[in-house]
Formats: sequence, structure tokens, C-alpha cells
Amino acid sequence: MFDPRIFARGVPHDELRRLRDEHPVCWQHEHEVGIWPPGPGYWAVTRYDDVRHVLRSPEDFSSSLGATQIRDPDPADLPFIRRMILNMDPPEQARIRRLVTGAFTRRRLERFTDTITERARGLLDAVAPAEGCDLPADVTDDFPLMNLADLLGVPAADRALLLEWTNRVIGYQDPEHAAVVRDAQGRPVNPRSPAALADMFGYAEQFAADKRAHPADDVMSALVQAEVDGERLTDAELKMFFFLLVIAGNDTVRSALPGGVLALVEHPAAYARLRAEPDLLPSAIEEMLRWHPPVLTFRRTATRDLTLAGQAIRAGDKVVVYHVSAHRDERRFPDPDTFDLAREPNEHLAFGQGPHLCLGAQFARLQMRVFFTEFLTRLPQVEPAGPPRRLTSNFINGIKSLPLRW
Repeated sequence: MFDPRIFARGVPHDELRRLRDEHPVCWQHEHEVGIWPPGPGYWAVTRYDDVRHVLRSPEDFSSSLGATQIRDPDPADLPFIRRMILNMDPPEQARIRRLVTGAFTRRRLERFTDTITERARGLLDAVAPAEGCDLPADVTDDFPLMNLADLLGVPAADRALLLEWTNRVIGYQDPEHAAVVRDAQGRPVNPRSPAALADMFGYAEQFAADKRAHPADDVMSALVQAEVDGERLTDAELKMFFFLLVIAGNDTVRSALPGGVLALVEHPAAYARLRAEPDLLPSAIEEMLRWHPPVLTFRRTATRDLTLAGQAIRAGDKVVVYHVSAHRDERRFPDPDTFDLAREPNEHLAFGQGPHLCLGAQFARLQMRVFFTEFLTRLPQVEPAGPPRRLTSNFINGIKSLPLRW
């Protein structure tokens, strides 16, 4: 389950079911892939209850020891990478979360509803007369990117930079997006390394300074002014939080929207029902997130010798949870291979669990609600016009191309 090229061909649900049934905590070899060297290997965790336990137990499964991506970072980069809240453990993670939570108020997020709605209408109306489109390229790649830029307060002239940085970090395993940087010894530099993202961190530093001087009602202004019990975010923490928002705030919705549309066109009866019963949309969005989770995996590191699902794990071992498998676990979801618009309960893990529950989940759901409201009313029922092309990644469940016709 390690090779990112597996997921470019489609999520291997049959193999993941076999792992859940026969070996729910299974050792995976990290072989060489393209220019990327082999790694030490890791434990793949595939059952829902075990995935949730790992995510909710930072004292046993650390986000900080080795960060949260399968591939090990360069040891020299770890101190820098650990400044991102995603790569922290409590209590430090809780300190940062207290400082940033106030920037994501319901009032601030919902203030963008009218703008997001007009944007969705404009993008869909632009393709409607053509009687077909490639959904990511023509509609859904731009939609969350522009929404995120508005939320952060990024000037319109700089918005293409957000897409460039996202593709560089998320798409580094994909031949179409990879931009390889090598060190003095000719080795490929991890795309999350500060050496590979100097331009982004330089921009973030200047952007924060501008927001201090000219604050507005946006998230970056709120972050530079945030103060709890006399504490503020350091400059390094601000830059890392900007990094997190640019990447996670864009690419999760960028994956979820075409993933939801693909689920609908692959289930035309459910699609027709949703068009006839729009009140089902809130539960349908949760089912889309279960069916096509934007994030495939997250990595933790065992802090001590322990046992998980009967498997002995040593301190320092990598432990990788597979959200995409947990969401099809028959032990949690009755009839999990049925796309059920009215599924209740639907306790999916698309936005994480435990201390790292996604801060942007409310904004992601807002964008999905607005987009699908307009998609269902501004276009007739659409059909696939060709197979989807998926991102080569063992992290993001991305769709690069989804041809549609109507």
C-alpha cells in the first residue's frame, strides 16, 4: 500500500478489505519510487477503530517525532517542520490551537458566503453552454483557491502563487506536477523542506508584516493580532501556519469537490434523487466525504513499545493510518460499499480526529454546500465523458481530470 502509483490507478478497496480482515496492522516496505530513495518501512493501520485510536492518542502515537508524512524528513529539517501545528503534540499543539482558533469564527467564515455563491455560479455558468467540461481544470481547481485567497486576504495578483506552492508540495510524487530540487550532493530535496520553499516563506513573512500594518477582516490579519494570556504567534509559527493554510486549505476541497461529483455520476439513481430532494444535501456531503476522503493517509510515530490490534510495535516505528480504508470498514459502516445519501450516523474521519481535528472543516463544508447547491441547479444531470485521471500520491486523494458531458 506504499507505492503512490497504486492510488493513481484508483483506490485499491479489495486489497484494503483484505488487510482489514486478515492483517489490520500490516508492515509495508518503502521501496524506491522514481528519484525518491527507499525508507525504513512502516505499519499500515486499516480498521476504523484502530485508525481513530491512533489519531486520538498522541501520547502513544506522536505527530512531532517524525512529522506526519510517510517519507521521513531530513533530520536537519525536523526542528523547522515541527513548528507547524500539524507536526506538534500536546501541550505545545494545544497552545498554538488556542492562539489560532479565534481567527476561524463562524461570523468571519460565513461573511464569505455570498462571494462564494457568486463564484460558484460564475464558474458553472461559464461551462454550461459548452455541454461538457473537464471539471477540475475548468471549475473546481479555481474555486477553493480563490475562496482561500479571500479568506486569507491574499491580493488577487498573488493568487497563482498559492496554486504553484500547492502543486509543488502535494504533487511532488506525480510526474505532471513534480518540480525536483536537488542538494549539493545531487539528492532530491523534500518539497516540504525550507530549502524548497524559501520563496513561500519569504512571501509569508512580508504578507504578515503587511497585515500588521494594514489589518482587515481576514484570517491572516486575525492571526498576526491573535493574543491569549499575553502570548502571540512567533514569526516562525505564523509562517508555518500560512504554509498549512495554503496547502491544506486549498487541496482538501480541491479533492473533495470532483470526488463528490464522481460519486454522483457513478451512482446516477442517487444523483437523480439528490436533484429531486435537495434537503438531503447536508447528509449527502458527509457521505461524499466518507466515499472520497480528501486525505488518504497520515503518519504518526510510536513513542513507546506497544501493541495495536494484536501487533507488537516498537518505539520509533512509523505508524500510518489509512482514512480511505477506515471509511469502508464494515465494522463501523453498514453496507459500506453503498453510496447512501441519507447515511446516519456517518462518523467519517475526513477532517481528522482528536487534537488535530481540522480547524478549517467548517469552511470546507461551507464551500461544498454552496458548490453542490449550484451544481445541482445550474446544470442538468451530467454524465462521465471519459475516465478520471488521479493524482499520483499516497497522501492526497486527488483527481486531476474528470471529463463530463450534459
